[in-house]
Amino acid sequence: MYIKDFKIFIVGNPNPDLGGRYFIFVKLITNDNIAGIGEVYSLPFSPKTVEKICTDIIIRHVINEDPHQIEKIWRKIYSTGYNQRPDISVMGVLSAIEIALWDIIGKSANQPVYNLLGGKFHEKLRSYSYLYPEQADKNHVYDNPETAAQRAYEYVEQGFTAIKFDPFGPYTMNDPQQPTLLAMEKSEKFVKYIREAVSHKADLLFGTHGQLSPAGAIRLAQRLEPYEPLWFEEPTPPEMPEEMAHVAARTSIPIATGERLTTKYEFLRVMQCKAASILQMNLGRVGGLLEAKKIAGMAEAHYCHIAPHLYCGPIVGAANIQLSIASPNFLILESIKKWDGFHAALLEKPIIWQDGHVIAPTEPGLGVILNEDVALSHPYDFNDDKPIALHLDMTMHSWQSL
Repeated sequence: MYIKDFKIFIVGNPNPDLGGRYFIFVKLITNDNIAGIGEVYSLPFSPKTVEKICTDIIIRHVINEDPHQIEKIWRKIYSTGYNQRPDISVMGVLSAIEIALWDIIGKSANQPVYNLLGGKFHEKLRSYSYLYPEQADKNHVYDNPETAAQRAYEYVEQGFTAIKFDPFGPYTMNDPQQPTLLAMEKSEKFVKYIREAVSHKADLLFGTHGQLSPAGAIRLAQRLEPYEPLWFEEPTPPEMPEEMAHVAARTSIPIATGERLTTKYEFLRVMQCKAASILQMNLGRVGGLLEAKKIAGMAEAHYCHIAPHLYCGPIVGAANIQLSIASPNFLILESIKKWDGFHAALLEKPIIWQDGHVIAPTEPGLGVILNEDVALSHPYDFNDDKPIALHLDMTMHSWQSL
């Protein structure tokens, strides 16, 4: 068996609030017509450029290779061009390719990928969702703590037992910054109102995006501690986990991080300096399934948990599920609502979510099949008259102007 062909899908997301502006899927096809699908997470380039990078890497390193040779293919791509270090762009493409290879291997063996990664440790996976705005909202969910509290209550009524929200404000190119009193008061009010709305029926997951200096994060954490969040997410930027460790040492709230990290090497730094006890690898960036499984094993030895990150399409979500089912130290899985809406439409058979949990799939490979008709009918809107917006963008905003 060898890889003979490939296809790349750039899919516009009808509701960019739910996972980003677009999704990039990579399909690999073998000589006996077994297809595997992967997904690239949030490269800092135009999606057309990402398509060209994917094409170059696949032609150079994947075509005519046996899909079972994941370690060899991984090292070739990782080291290409005298690179051999965590590169967020190379790793995003490599992750998509690696996930697609596992999908092929699972289908060839007629086994779910989790059976090839150690077997089914969990029958179902506890999941959480962000609080997302609704068209019917009179006030935006992140402008009004009462709206946020009402939305959180609705999620608990649906079956969620954990809810994530990030009321602190926009992440910026100027981060990290020292928060203003106004920003901290706003954050505390959101946590207070949501805790009152859900009582102890749900864990609260307080999100930031590396926006704070260590000193500022410690000040904010002290305000949040009385409400017992399950975690304080990425309080400082990802470059220096040693600085995040100062926050972890000064708060009782567990620190979670990892969506912007790649490879075992970067996650090892986090664990060695005790910057976080909850690791949020995104499988469309970290290096794929096997790399994430290696990280999960290192985390187990450090008594850390994994909580795979999802702010993209359903293929990364499906890979997250396969990893989580096979990982003893799995904590909780990020969902985008109940895996419904466009995320479900992109799959021939949707991911099963029941009573706050994702049910382990039994189908071979990733357990999902991309609905290519839906993917092709939702092309991303390229406008040659203006710069193409990225999956996620940052602003030049300063907290001191709040």
